[in-house]
Amino acid sequence: MARLYATAGVVALAALLGWTSYKILADRASDPFADCRSGAIAGGAIGGPFTLVDEKGQSVTDAQVFAKPALVYFGYSFCADVCPLDNARNVEAAALLAAQGLDVTPVFITVDPARDTPAVMADYASNIGDKLVGLTGTPAQIKAVASAFKVFYKIPDNPGPAYDVDHSTLTYLMLPKTGFADFFPRETTAKEMATRTGCFLKAS
Repeated sequence: MARLYATAGVVALAALLGWTSYKILADRASDPFADCRSGAIAGGAIGGPFTLVDEKGQSVTDAQVFAKPALVYFGYSFCADVCPLDNARNVEAAALLAAQGLDVTPVFITVDPARDTPAVMADYASNIGDKLVGLTGTPAQIKAVASAFKVFYKIPDNPGPAYDVDHSTLTYLMLPKTGFADFFPRETTAKEMATRTGCFLKAS
């Protein structure tokens, strides 16, 4: 009887492993980016149509901004440490990709439109890196795009002349036609970001 149970257990385990292997292969077959992803969260309802204002004061849409692959970061120009470091990292990742012949645009969207005018964003972007695209907009436009990307930010209720804005710090990889592909936390290095982004681009 014990041998019967043992045999049944082996059969059940083999069936489970077979199903698991099948499921993994099926998921990979249906997702060309499976080998590139950092985890289970990807390809979800992140991003969507928006209209913002570029550094020249011209209106731009999501279709224009994401005509090429983009690394998108939300922050503000008066951020003293986190934002410049993250944006510089994204610019460095774009440069590493460019060395491989892969064209990716680092994009910086402000969550502080009251202070981040087009001129301020232009100056900020030029100081971080030539490829960085800075975008601003009306408070309503910024609220809409932040909501589409599930970005948290909070401006003080009664801000003085100098104030900090709490905000999330993920960088989003956006691909033409595909849309949201994956995200990168602050801990991701420029080299890691370039490697994973390159994987997506080569698989697309």
